[in-house]
Amino acid sequence: MKKVFLLLLIFISQNREIFAQVNLIQNIPGRQTMLLDGTWDSQVDIVGVGSLGRFGLIQDRKPIPFIYKGDNPRNTELVEQDMDMSEKIKVPGDWNTQKEKLFLYEGNLWYRKKFTATPKSDKRYFIYFGAVNYEATVYLNGVKLGQHKGGFTPFQFEITKELKDGENKLLVNANNTRGEDNIPTKISDWWNYGGITRSVSLIEVPETYISDYFIQLDKGKLSEIKGWVKLDGQQKSQSVTVEIPELGLKQIVKTDTAGNAEINLSSKKIQHWSPENPKRYDVILSSNNDNIKDKIGFRTIETRGTEILLNGNPIFLKGAAIHEEAPYRTGRCYSEGDARTLLTWAKEMGSNYVRLAHYPHNETMTRMADEMGLLVWSEVPVYWNVKFDKPEVYANAENQLLENISRDKNRASIILWSVANETNESEPRLIFLKKLLEKTKTVDPTRLTTAALLAKESKNEFSLEDPLGEFVDVMGCNEYIGWYTLPAELAPTMKWTSKYNKPMIMSEFGAEAVAGLHGKSDEIWTEEYQNRIFENQVKMLSNISFLRGTSVWALMDFRSPLRLLPIKQDFFNRKGLVSETGIKKMAFYTLKNWYDTKK
Repeated sequence: MKKVFLLLLIFISQNREIFAQVNLIQNIPGRQTMLLDGTWDSQVDIVGVGSLGRFGLIQDRKPIPFIYKGDNPRNTELVEQDMDMSEKIKVPGDWNTQKEKLFLYEGNLWYRKKFTATPKSDKRYFIYFGAVNYEATVYLNGVKLGQHKGGFTPFQFEITKELKDGENKLLVNANNTRGEDNIPTKISDWWNYGGITRSVSLIEVPETYISDYFIQLDKGKLSEIKGWVKLDGQQKSQSVTVEIPELGLKQIVKTDTAGNAEINLSSKKIQHWSPENPKRYDVILSSNNDNIKDKIGFRTIETRGTEILLNGNPIFLKGAAIHEEAPYRTGRCYSEGDARTLLTWAKEMGSNYVRLAHYPHNETMTRMADEMGLLVWSEVPVYWNVKFDKPEVYANAENQLLENISRDKNRASIILWSVANETNESEPRLIFLKKLLEKTKTVDPTRLTTAALLAKESKNEFSLEDPLGEFVDVMGCNEYIGWYTLPAELAPTMKWTSKYNKPMIMSEFGAEAVAGLHGKSDEIWTEEYQNRIFENQVKMLSNISFLRGTSVWALMDFRSPLRLLPIKQDFFNRKGLVSETGIKKMAFYTLKNWYDTKK
């Protein structure tokens, strides 16, 4: 096993250029941008021949010389593709629900967008993608900009040199093919929606600009704001002003030759962000040529023994797990309407917290949670059968983790970074996940870490003994008494113990039911059957002394390739307390009544 660990370290040190430098522009909504959303040209490419240039995709209709081999070789020109004649597709959006013939499709799909620009000589330009699932290769005006792996995190390319005055042609190859060495792996319990699933933006910034910043309360200190700011460009060393006008705070810092400066502000007048009072302040950063404003809430999050402390006070997290499944229309979520609908349902159930499973959700969701006062568990898709002994898999996981943290580190709602869900115990897994946890603490020491673990069952007892529990701040635990294990009536009699003096969140529990299907409480798939399980669950949960939160699985029914039962499932996981059409099931109200008793 030492050999595995040494190989992991060697790979990471040799491949820092691939994944280690996450340099995302912070706060895209606060920038000078031109949205490239809307109608794009598209072409399915089942076997991937477009990447070879044979169809004229990369060259964008330029004739390609093609040599016929045989007795009499001859040179000719063929054009077998014309993007102007191709089908149209909406961005953002998944291709599965836009086109019936692509519902089950996994593979390559080419996107093209023509847009007009008027670049300025004293500005820099970037193309920013909210997410492309799963691997993206991007070209602008025939020039390859680069590639990105990971279907739920943002990425960008600088295009200052490639951007033309006039018409530009942006070409993207999206490939959602599943793979055993991917993060997530080949099998997952959610739909593998393909395509450019989040917004695409053309960003204009000054030659030297404010590229990144981190401004939060210092760990455990309710009046001390700390952080940093980073400049990118030729003139990295200059003055930057940080202001919070409502608090009367202002600081001028001097960046060093690398463009970095520390921020330190203090005020005893801060109204602390909480679910009851999701107060956010305008924070303004100004450099010689750049100015940016963000809305940031200030709160602390800590643990003390088995307690979770928000702003120094114990809190019980009452919540629901949510997949990025669009309500009413299904498909991948991306709009403010999608986010507000889902989070409103969570609040109607009495939630003060949501688990955004099992991957980073779009930025609209986390900003909406900030606004609405919902605490957030955010995680990366290190899920089920990950190849923990492969260094390249670790590098991929770490990159997705860093991109997730980079984008959302200024969101007050996020209190938990999760590094895994339901992964089997092993030494390679422990090394892998421990390293992810250490990386998380290095880049963001202000928040808590967690992972969804599995308890060990013995007679009438469940015990948390996973070695990973030693290294997380908060233990997550998934259990399905009444559905996958044990009769529902045994739940209240079960004893729960833990090897660790730490808080636990029951990160998943639940059962399936078809909305509107009624019958006896012992009749599976009925709302009554699901509700009976929940009635017994809440009795058990009330008796776990170190329980400090719950996230029911799940808020809303969501598509899954694993759920094949005709009529009852039809490619839907029916564990939602709300159907995909907005029908609230009986268990919704049972859980709400219990949440109303938890303070």
